[in-house]
Amino acid sequence: MTTPPPPTLLGKLSLDTSMGAFLGDTRIRLLEAIVEHGSISQAAKAVPLSYKAAWDAIDAMNNLAPEPLVIRTTGGKHGGGTELTHYGRRLIGFYRALEEEHQAALARLTERMNAMAGDDVSDFRQLLRRMSMKSSARNQFAGPIIDIKQGAVDCEVRIRLDEKLDLTAIITRESAENLGLKIGKEVTAFVKSSSVLLMPDADARISARNRFCGEISHIHEGPVNAEVSITLPGGRHIVTAVITHESLEKLELQTGVIACAVFKASSVFLAVTE
Repeated sequence: MTTPPPPTLLGKLSLDTSMGAFLGDTRIRLLEAIVEHGSISQAAKAVPLSYKAAWDAIDAMNNLAPEPLVIRTTGGKHGGGTELTHYGRRLIGFYRALEEEHQAALARLTERMNAMAGDDVSDFRQLLRRMSMKSSARNQFAGPIIDIKQGAVDCEVRIRLDEKLDLTAIITRESAENLGLKIGKEVTAFVKSSSVLLMPDADARISARNRFCGEISHIHEGPVNAEVSITLPGGRHIVTAVITHESLEKLELQTGVIACAVFKASSVFLAVTE
């Protein structure tokens, strides 16, 4: 049986500005195609991009760059066209050099990853998947599914965060099927801070399925609301809630105090990485 080759890390380089995305692989290939063809329509076909998308990309780059990258030309032997400025050509060289360094760093990381034990490699890959996921939800948790209970319409999904901590989510059966959920599958759970309620009494009765108790580690007070973060036992997980200043005072919450973060299972939404 042939031994499969070791995994290789590959990445895409993107240069962004405070105003938005500026330069990436597609745009660089568009600039290079303009150098080769001298025509925006031909360059767009080579990438490929639509003619409009190509001009939109060029306009965006020209707007964000300190100097124009691409200019339209008129007249001449071929009746005009599109060409790169000196600055545009230099930018291509800069990007390609940076890309080489980027890939060299990934190659070194690949060597270290392949030298790890099997479990370490698996943990490292999972960490990369989690880090690449973006969401506006303040609270993010990850772990394997340990139980799924299917109802007529909804599914109750239980996720193991650590040895003593589980999280419960309720989603539709259709969503569970679309995500391919099954026992043992790694998922990421998201909960908006506005969906989290705080309770100073750990023994109080409440219908919400998720109740995480720990020590208040940080309170950030804004002009209207306060952001309260609770560090759970073990220090690995933190739950954050946004509450009003009035609630903060009524509950007498302050750093160092034990409190419970509570949220409904229906307030949790799930995501998977393939």
